[in-house]
Amino acid sequence: MGLGGPTSKEWEYNGCVVPLDLYYDIETQTWFRINEDGTVTMGLTDVGQVRAGRLLHARIKEPGKYIKKGKPVASLESGKWAGPINAVIEGEVIERNEKVLEQPDIINYDPYGEGWVAKIKPADLERDIKDLVTGEKAIEEMKKYIDEWDIVCMRCT
Repeated sequence: MGLGGPTSKEWEYNGCVVPLDLYYDIETQTWFRINEDGTVTMGLTDVGQVRAGRLLHARIKEPGKYIKKGKPVASLESGKWAGPINAVIEGEVIERNEKVLEQPDIINYDPYGEGWVAKIKPADLERDIKDLVTGEKAIEEMKKYIDEWDIVCMRCT
């Protein structure tokens, strides 16, 4: 399974898209983008949005709120699931996606774009990034997860 999908910067498997320039926490199915200013944007992966189902409600911590590692940055709810999106990278919420608060299912059809959840100013990025996977390691781990849970990704519209 090599690269596939719309660009060579993405890998696709069973319809699930995995951008190769992001960092992932496979267990929580969250992604992280390190921004040029040192902040981190986070969201739910394609696999995560499929497992959750069409999202109906979202709560995201307000800017200025400090989130300890392992504590919720947001909580999401669908018709079949409700749960937290926990901080794998500890820090202060500097922005939350207001569009997702108004229309949570944006995450279902654009998890890596318009469907981002929050931006965080990390307390210790070097420490926390070690717990995440990227590139080939992300592909390997995501493929195992997709196979284990027998996931096929689709976009809700």
